[in-house]
Amino acid sequence: MASDAKFRRVLLKISGEGLMGSRDYGLDPDTVDRIAREVRSVRELGVDVCCVVGGGNIFRGISGAAKGMERAAADNMGMLATVMNALALQNALEAAGVETRVQSAIPMPSVCESFIRRRAIRHQEKGRVVIFAAGTGNPFFTTDTAAALRAVEMGCDALLKASQVDGVYSADPKKVPDAVRYDSLTFHDVLARDLAVMDASAISLCRENNVPIVVFDMHQNGAFAEVVRGRGRFTIIKEGG
Repeated sequence: MASDAKFRRVLLKISGEGLMGSRDYGLDPDTVDRIAREVRSVRELGVDVCCVVGGGNIFRGISGAAKGMERAAADNMGMLATVMNALALQNALEAAGVETRVQSAIPMPSVCESFIRRRAIRHQEKGRVVIFAAGTGNPFFTTDTAAALRAVEMGCDALLKASQVDGVYSADPKKVPDAVRYDSLTFHDVLARDLAVMDASAISLCRENNVPIVVFDMHQNGAFAEVVRGRGRFTIIKEGG
């Protein structure tokens, strides 16, 4: 591993909204290509990278349920949306020269591999980026929880959450101009203050397995590599602060 990288293996959590760019819906090819270049720059540091992508840019299960759709069916649709995003990111990564595999928690062998932990680890050992799709494969669980689960299963040193802002704030800084930004927090702080970072299940899973969460702004060019080096602006959440 490169001497200035702080982590050996990381999981990058990207929301579906993070793939939209300036669009109101769907995928922005330029944004997906830029994210692929960011991932490539971290791979070039010698750091293993795996990803979990959301599907909110196409369909969000909980929103469907709120509009009267049965929650399990809506969540299944949302999980399928994450597969579409994963395939798009795979295409962009391959075009950028990064060998990639998509593994889905919902078996669909004609489209991508099924999630098998030992196979995923082997892919990482061979220098491939693994993109985990379809969440946990179960309704009622978010892709945040899927990201925490995969980070633990893959033995990641940190879960890096690509955000729309440069860290964790006391409130939405786009709506509350005087919101306080935090450089570091404990898992207890996040849960006790009900901070909008990830859902409680994901926070608890990372806490129980001592996997730090790093929140940063993926829209800043070079931010992913800077954070992996321990530089730039981000909020780190870990036991003991």
